[in-house]
Amino acid sequence: MNSIKTVLLMGILFGLCMFFGGLFGGRNGVVIAFFVALVFNGVSYWFSDSIVLSMYRAKELSPSEAPELHEIVARVAAGAGIPKPRVVLVPMPVPNAFATGRDPDNAVVAVTRALVEMLDRTELEGVIAHEISHIKNRDTLIQCLAAAMGGAIVMLSYTARFAAFFGLGRDDDNNVLELLILAVLAPIAALLIQMAISRSREFAADEMAARITHNPYGLSNALRKLESVSQRYSIRGGNSATSHLFIVNPFRGGMASLFSTHPSTEQRIQRLENMQF
Repeated sequence: MNSIKTVLLMGILFGLCMFFGGLFGGRNGVVIAFFVALVFNGVSYWFSDSIVLSMYRAKELSPSEAPELHEIVARVAAGAGIPKPRVVLVPMPVPNAFATGRDPDNAVVAVTRALVEMLDRTELEGVIAHEISHIKNRDTLIQCLAAAMGGAIVMLSYTARFAAFFGLGRDDDNNVLELLILAVLAPIAALLIQMAISRSREFAADEMAARITHNPYGLSNALRKLESVSQRYSIRGGNSATSHLFIVNPFRGGMASLFSTHPSTEQRIQRLENMQF
């Protein structure tokens, strides 16, 4: 059900991009919007992992530097039926984790030192299983493509607002007004769709993690600890556009809280602890 919902939402996001281009420039606008989306998606597909890892100054960890962590990642990956991802350390002061990479053969699991130090082995295994689930389900690619589509729509909206301001594009005043309204509303709609995609993938990854480890309480207990810390501290630096990657949203306050890419942690915990094996 979550997979069907994700496909439908991605289709709506792509359709919104095409519709916006058509309203702005007719048939030529649709072609332009298609190629803009193609470029954004191409860059996201090939380079999103390296961009994110560079943004957060991630450092690859060797098995000798973190033997227990590597052993957990290898065992969970084997249980999920995928190759062992690379393991990197992100120098963030708060406990968190994320996965990136376009497919299971080019995947990375990123953790912070605070996460490894705060969680016990069972809890850490639950978090790693959650990230491995994202990799197996190719959520890292889906969410990056959704973010790329959202970025394409935002870029088109800026272009449309510029054109409307200077009286370019459609000649009819009503069409210019429609274009200006859509230029404001389209990015909001794109953001809401991205949020829906991200939230549905979080639930799916939680469920798969519990089944891989045969223990929903490892992840649920970890989520309680992570949520407690995230309510007291929010990170500075980084980019809130990457919040969908993390196991809990590290950006709190203002618009980041209003437009959260994650379902409530309480709801996630309840779902996990109600699971039947």
